[in-house]
Amino acid sequence: MFHLTHRMVRLLIGLFFFGFAAAMMLRAQVGVDPWTVLAEGLMLTTGIGIGWWVVILGLVVLLLWIPLRQRPGFGTVLNALLVGPFMEIGLLYIDTPDTLVQRWLVFLTGVLMLAIASGLYIGAGFGSGPRDGLMTGANKRFGWPIWIVRTSIEVTVLLIGWALGGNFGLGTIVFAFSIGPLVHRTIPALRVPPYSVKDTGK
Repeated sequence: MFHLTHRMVRLLIGLFFFGFAAAMMLRAQVGVDPWTVLAEGLMLTTGIGIGWWVVILGLVVLLLWIPLRQRPGFGTVLNALLVGPFMEIGLLYIDTPDTLVQRWLVFLTGVLMLAIASGLYIGAGFGSGPRDGLMTGANKRFGWPIWIVRTSIEVTVLLIGWALGGNFGLGTIVFAFSIGPLVHRTIPALRVPPYSVKDTGK
């Protein structure tokens, strides 16, 4: 029971920090990841809050799992439902800094926090995020290389979001090149070890 509770706590903390980190990068106004560019563009077009668009997009991506024969985990569903509201909470408390240096500091802190958050929620072992499953599902279903799938999807998402007025900037490029190496380290480092009867002392 303790092992399961420990994993659940890490999952929820990871998702909270993920949403908070996304809010930090958005407030920095130097560019955000492609999916947030799309969510921001949709927000500007419709007037619906960006956090709610994050939820809507996550659920749409989950629907695309069906033809790819992917099965979402408990953490996958919570990711789709909670990151957006957690992002909205972050936006209530984070303001855009006055200077460019401060904005970059907030942005880079957000990227690092997001990488740690990814390690926490993925390492909890309840399933990957909706977008990760979309890429791995296309790889398994059609045999397309993951890097081609990921690049194609994110470039398409970015271009649509940018056309709708989303914030594409140098930060978007920095994020694209830095997040992979960062999560490559945080996911193994923060993965919860498998449960063992020995852990109970029995």
